Amino acid sequence: MKRLASAFVVTCLLSGPAPAAAFELPDQVSWTTYARLGQEQAVAIGEALRGAGVELRIQPADSDLARAELLRTGAVEFATTAIGGSVAAQEGVFDFAAREWGPQKVRMVLASTGERFTYAIAIAGDLGVETYAGLKGKRVAWYAQFPIVNVNTEAFLAYGGLTWADVERVEVAGFFDAGLKALDEGRLDAAFAATSLDGAYQVQPGQRGLVWPSIDPADTAAMARFEAVAPYFIPHDAADNVGHEGAHYPFPILVALEGTDEALVYNMTKALVELFPQYQGKAFGLDGWHLDHQELLWFVPYHEGTVAYLREIGVWTEASQAHHDALVARQAALAAAWEALEAENPADWQAAWTERRRQALRDGGFQPVF
Repeated sequence: MKRLASAFVVTCLLSGPAPAAAFELPDQVSWTTYARLGQEQAVAIGEALRGAGVELRIQPADSDLARAELLRTGAVEFATTAIGGSVAAQEGVFDFAAREWGPQKVRMVLASTGERFTYAIAIAGDLGVETYAGLKGKRVAWYAQFPIVNVNTEAFLAYGGLTWADVERVEVAGFFDAGLKALDEGRLDAAFAATSLDGAYQVQPGQRGLVWPSIDPADTAAMARFEAVAPYFIPHDAADNVGHEGAHYPFPILVALEGTDEALVYNMTKALVELFPQYQGKAFGLDGWHLDHQELLWFVPYHEGTVAYLREIGVWTEASQAHHDALVARQAALAAAWEALEAENPADWQAAWTERRRQALRDGGFQPVF
């Protein structure tokens, strides 16, 4: 049995100081993570945990499936991920539509949701296009290795009243920087990216320049089209940093599996909240882990350990619980549909799962996406 390390810290939970509080974690906890941002944040959090007597073991993994495999085999207790390892995993789409995977009962612990940047489609400045509707007929990046990014692009096109059929798809090998580089070189006209990327700063003063069209949360018709494609986006104003009103989603997202020990998740959540003063500002985006920034009505349910802690400190509401219960029911409906399809063993698994999944969501009264 692992020794439990008790940590006593003084913290500020919401708007004022709280009394000294304690959390109990094993002497070692394991996270899998990826991407420079996620790793830098994990290292900073690990330093704060080390000061409290807990060693955070960080195991990098390059793909959503690799991180999910570490979770389901018990090699790690937690994973930091983005939309692929949370929303796509829950929904059983893309890589998780494979026979050996299926919809995963992933649960949120906490996430960084106060980023000082947004996501949007960057448009070459020399086109004279300043709205998403103006992209009709233009060359738009299609990220061959990242299908969920193409869904993100589709959402912003939908905001402008367009679909992929209204633009010319240009395949890009690589991630956001590759798309922005192709834009700068004239191989395409627009590419989905994050406004904070190094690549964005390199292209912005380049020969073509960049335009980042805003979205208006008050435009109900446009937002309805946007959310029908990608309901996991959150309108976000980053005017204080990059001067852009757009949208974002939590990143990194710390997840565990439904069956992860509730006490472990409770204490991990408590440690992240109460150690915040020790790690805030130590890496880009870390301030987004503050309790005030948590999105309690997001698209993936929270772990029961997190729910217990948030209820204990008075921030979990009846609305939070109702939303959470609906998301848990959504996961159950997807799991039941997958199990039923496995019993049928169709020859064309992908086609059968695509239809069965959407039907199960419709039958349960849930919004089908993807």
